[in-house]
Amino acid sequence: MIRFCTLIALSLMLASPAAFALRCGNRVVTEGDRDFQVLERCGDPYWSEAWIGVDVVGRDSPLESQREVEWNVWYYNFGPRALIQRLVFLDGNLQRSETLGYGVREIGDSCRANMNFTGMSSGELVAKCGQPAHRRAASDGLVYRPAPGLENWRQQRREEWTYDFGRSQLLRVMRLVNGQVESVQTLPR
Repeated sequence: MIRFCTLIALSLMLASPAAFALRCGNRVVTEGDRDFQVLERCGDPYWSEAWIGVDVVGRDSPLESQREVEWNVWYYNFGPRALIQRLVFLDGNLQRSETLGYGVREIGDSCRANMNFTGMSSGELVAKCGQPAHRRAASDGLVYRPAPGLENWRQQRREEWTYDFGRSQLLRVMRLVNGQVESVQTLPR
């Protein structure tokens, strides 16, 4: 009987939709909340990114619909004993929350020139190293065709962030693609 009840409980857990909840103090943020509700509950993020895309329905048909969509990503740091939270919004609605590495005491106070930066998100990089000394951005247009008559136009964001680690150190140039460090180059002063 106990096995049967356990099996049913596990089945119900697996069958239920995945839900998340982020706690900001004594307030909770969940999927579907609006961006202004998250701001009210959690305050301003320490770092955010935004980009625009276009969804096309009815491509190559007599009636084509093009709809602009706005993506926003917010990062929250709750200190060195908690994980950094990455919140992804589509048109102002919270789509998902992701946990990243551990947070920091103060933004920019945990950076070392010899860190492994590859794979870090832009929010993790800012949390550990602060704003870059120099930043350059460009973008490419990408078109996804998930099904006949459907297209999703998206930006592929390319950025170069340069960090200066002082007179005795070298410069580090981070290449980010869509908000994630793809490669790091060391340059002499």
